[in-house]
Amino acid sequence: MKIVHITPHLGGGVGKAHAALCAADSEAAGRHYVLLEEPRDHRHLDDIRETGADVTIAPDRQTIGELMDSADIVQFEWWNHPLMCGLLAGPPLPAMRSVFWSHVSGIAAPFIPAGLVAAADRFVFTSACSRLAPNLSGPASYGLERTAVINSGFVHAGSGAGEGPDREKCGISYLGTVEFTKMSPAMMQVADRLEREGARVDVWGDVGAQSPVRDAVAAMKHPERLRLRGHTGDPRAALSRTSVFLYLLQPFHFGTAENALVEAMSLGCAPLVFANPCELEIVRDGETGLVATSVDHAIQLLNWMLEHPDEVRRMGETARAEVLEQKTPDRSIAAFRGLWQEAMHQPKRRPDFAGALGPTPRDWYEALQGGPQGENPSPQTGQAASKGSLAHFLACYPDLDLAPGTPETSNA
Repeated sequence: MKIVHITPHLGGGVGKAHAALCAADSEAAGRHYVLLEEPRDHRHLDDIRETGADVTIAPDRQTIGELMDSADIVQFEWWNHPLMCGLLAGPPLPAMRSVFWSHVSGIAAPFIPAGLVAAADRFVFTSACSRLAPNLSGPASYGLERTAVINSGFVHAGSGAGEGPDREKCGISYLGTVEFTKMSPAMMQVADRLEREGARVDVWGDVGAQSPVRDAVAAMKHPERLRLRGHTGDPRAALSRTSVFLYLLQPFHFGTAENALVEAMSLGCAPLVFANPCELEIVRDGETGLVATSVDHAIQLLNWMLEHPDEVRRMGETARAEVLEQKTPDRSIAAFRGLWQEAMHQPKRRPDFAGALGPTPRDWYEALQGGPQGENPSPQTGQAASKGSLAHFLACYPDLDLAPGTPETSNA
């Protein structure tokens, strides 16, 4: 089979996932990646090329159409990127067998348009939590039978070697996006109310000089308890000293597979998470970690974990064993191969993606922000512009006309 992947770029979690999938795929040479924009980060792109897969960067629409036409399967790597919307809703695309792999949950904005799920031949979620999305739950008029769930968050490549000798019984870490677009401000409240003398929370990830996160740390009663450690080039080294992975995220975050959480679990860390739909698909409360239902509950649980290191170690070992079995690129590529083979039994057809998104950039943006009855139940306001944000749409389509006060929702 010739698989053509259409993706805005191959950076971040999407690039990392596909690099791992290609490395696990004996038929990677039959895959062709089409990037809609020039990449900023070539790291995962170079890894993908080394597996024998082809890569075409920022081609014109005619070339994209020719590549789609020659493919057995066209797979769209979906999230709320304006260039992807422009491709799908622009001039008619050739007949194809279309597969979408969604890298956002759709539970909060950016939503997954139900019409897009219906228009695709196969629509794949990266987490089962997406089936709880307000515009996709209820009667499955969008074609539930044509959807699947295939994981994109994989264990750390060096995991499975057992507990590191340097692991600290009271070591607490967070690793990931250090912005309030994703990380919850509850991190500061929890750190402030640690009861164990000398306990600290190490936060790994880039933090901008003017980030609100720095202001929130400075406003803590005990700011020394939360240490902003910056980016680490060696996550294994950072996490191998960690007993508790404190991964408290905003309730409206759009994540699905949560690479950082899965990698930490694969290295034997016991996570403490909020009861958000995505995290509930990964962490089993009391078995592979603990799940908090409120800030006060999180504080109570973390203090309990620091006083019960043997129980924390047991949960970490169970977490490692579970994700090493379930969260591997081998399992995901096997699932995709089966799905692609199944799709090959049907003829190519011309999809109507434009009908799902609307004719104009304004329609595309609002379709992703709208939710049920055109309302966004969880707008993320006052955040820095990032991919999929209103500012991003305006940069790609300067004539976009939106009324003042439209909620700004970003997808990092």
